[in-house]
Amino acid sequence: MVSPKPIFTLFLLVLLISGSSTAPPGKRIRDRNPCQRLVFYFHDIIYNGKNAKNATSAIVGAPAWGNHTILAGQSHFGDLVVFDDPITLDNNLHSTPVGRAQGFYIYDKKDVFTAWLGFSFVFNSAEHKGSLNFAGADPLMNKTRDVSVIGGTGDFIMSRGIATLMTDALEGEVYFRLRVDIRLYECW
Repeated sequence: MVSPKPIFTLFLLVLLISGSSTAPPGKRIRDRNPCQRLVFYFHDIIYNGKNAKNATSAIVGAPAWGNHTILAGQSHFGDLVVFDDPITLDNNLHSTPVGRAQGFYIYDKKDVFTAWLGFSFVFNSAEHKGSLNFAGADPLMNKTRDVSVIGGTGDFIMSRGIATLMTDALEGEVYFRLRVDIRLYECW
């Protein structure tokens, strides 16, 4: 009869060898290269009571102390803004749009200037058809912020990844431009 001790030792040795060949769990995503990378600019012109013709976003919900034409207080806490903004390939607002950024952002903290975003890039260009969907927290005071790419349609069906947002321009409370660096890790 064979002693169970050498079989157990052999089993542990095989387990150790097979486990040492895999990367640590925290490194797997970072080591992967995106299957697609895209950069767009999205231009937001918020309605301020005087620019209805050019506005691409509007406050549709405000706290009791706020109103629908001026963002509430220093952190804009409680404001809900919907938007239908042009997306361009460069940072020029007057460039030909390749699609629209459509969705909303909610200013969700009293003490810090931050928002929560839910939106889609809806493409209408010869290069891209379909949409990409995004969601996540946007701590606006950070130089760069990551939000999740949670799906898509058309050319981007079932895509998932990360979009890094960077405020590229800010003109008071009326206009801002975001640079959106999209890295897709699931492409179909």
